[in-house]
Amino acid sequence: MVSALLVLLSFAILQLTLMVHVRNTLIDAASTGARFGVLEDRTASDGVQRTQDLIESSISARYAQGVGYEYVPEPEGQTLRITVQAQVPVLGLFPGVGSLEVTGSAYDFD
Repeated sequence: MVSALLVLLSFAILQLTLMVHVRNTLIDAASTGARFGVLEDRTASDGVQRTQDLIESSISARYAQGVGYEYVPEPEGQTLRITVQAQVPVLGLFPGVGSLEVTGSAYDFD
């Protein structure tokens, strides 16, 4: 009985750790892609592509399918916001139930 509870607790901790890892990786990829997209010689599409490349090389291509962008007007310019929508991983890196949405932003000076 105690060993079953210990195994269940270990799997729960492993699952939580994996969810946090995937979330943090997606946030980092979105932020990096947004910063890349506001460079002088780059576009927002370049930032989205960079985000997808980082996600594919870090986790899995399944998590790179729901990447989009929008410009948010600001008083002195605009902000590029890259959004990544993915499913919450369950039992490894397999997409599961529930959704996860993260964003990364970078200010684009005029």
